[in-house]
Amino acid sequence: MEKSEELQQFLEQEKQKAMISEMVGKLTNVCWDKCITGTPGSKFSSGETSCLTNCAQRYMDMSIIIMKRFQSMQ
Repeated sequence: MEKSEELQQFLEQEKQKAMISEMVGKLTNVCWDKCITGTPGSKFSSGETSCLTNCAQRYMDMSIIIMKRFQSMQ
């Protein structure tokens, strides 16, 4: 493999890592603000746990839909 190809592959992997990190950060902020309404205790209530799970799943589902839409436009 050429050095330029290796560099391209490395840059693409780093770009993907950055996108995943950004997605996790956004997901955390959005779901935390939506589901944790008071001061958190030592553990989440069952309602908070359920809300966080559902929120994260919806966020991931929408991210997949958006990525597929972008891929189909290329």
